Amino acid sequence: MSEPVHPPEGGAGETPNAPSASVDVPRARKAFIPLECNPEVMTALVHKLGLSKSLAFHDVFSISDPDLLAFVPRPALALLLVFPVSESYQRHRIAEDAGKEEYSKRGDGEDPVWFKQTIKNACGMIGVLHAVCNGGSRDMIGDGSSLQELLSKALPLPPLERAKALEDSQELASAHKSAATRGASAVPDAEADVDLHYVCFVKAKDNHLYELDGQRKGPLDRGDLGDDDVLSERAVNVVQIFIDREKESGRLDFSLVTLAPNMD
Repeated sequence: MSEPVHPPEGGAGETPNAPSASVDVPRARKAFIPLECNPEVMTALVHKLGLSKSLAFHDVFSISDPDLLAFVPRPALALLLVFPVSESYQRHRIAEDAGKEEYSKRGDGEDPVWFKQTIKNACGMIGVLHAVCNGGSRDMIGDGSSLQELLSKALPLPPLERAKALEDSQELASAHKSAATRGASAVPDAEADVDLHYVCFVKAKDNHLYELDGQRKGPLDRGDLGDDDVLSERAVNVVQIFIDREKESGRLDFSLVTLAPNMD
């Protein structure tokens, strides 16, 4: 993987001569400051929202070098990938989504939990929510926390109403602003158009790997992981597809972080 990109947030911007990154997303009524791809920032954000401090985000500097992977705590519960929204990606996304119906699941049995993105430049926050609200990390959300209250309110709602609940959450907006303004790089404008995007990979309770992106039509099942975590060979092969797709374009500004046990 490349060094972490700052700031790597995309979501509602466009790449030159490429289809809009928000083809399937309603026009944004609200905008967030782009979230830096910084494990310390992300960890502070989720701890403020109520995730157990036994979990934290960590950089993943390689998905192929065993020595570098050995430094990453396991089990890895979720992956957040930052990647360029290129023409080749847009063609792939539009073609894959063309025959799919809009996601409509809701309620306590929903697995995985999915959030549609309607806030401009919020794909980092949406990715973080996908990471902490699914799989084993969901069981680590504190009772009475902002995250628990948000999930309780959002789960019974259909996707667009659930997205509106995120828009209306003052706790979420406050926590996001606090995190987005404490990174190592210059703070961009919330209305800026950018061409990098977050996607989250989680292992759901059915042991399948799901690609979760608030700008798609719903969760994408990427196969059975069995007893393996999201940094297993089967999982990182899916991540490698994103990288291989961009080799011809020369865009290699990717970053990857994982949610895993806190080593502090």
